[in-house]
Amino acid sequence: MGRNLYILAGSLILFAVISCGIAYTNIARQPGSPGDIALWRTMGLGFLVVGLVVALAGILSSLFEQAERRAEDARRASRKR
Repeated sequence: MGRNLYILAGSLILFAVISCGIAYTNIARQPGSPGDIALWRTMGLGFLVVGLVVALAGILSSLFEQAERRAEDARRASRKR
């Protein structure tokens, strides 16, 4: 599950970079472009925050899975003795 969360976090952070890139180029100032500059910056910041939270969830998920595996291995080793 941790790997899926890392992929999701990477995608969200990529969208954040693209949104901020659109805000700082002339694309957002063209007539007929969707939204204004503040909207693109807000979307970029939102994507970044959500991406970082998802990355933290992936890290914690991997950490707990590893701790659970090691505890199970320790129980098996103690039973064999």
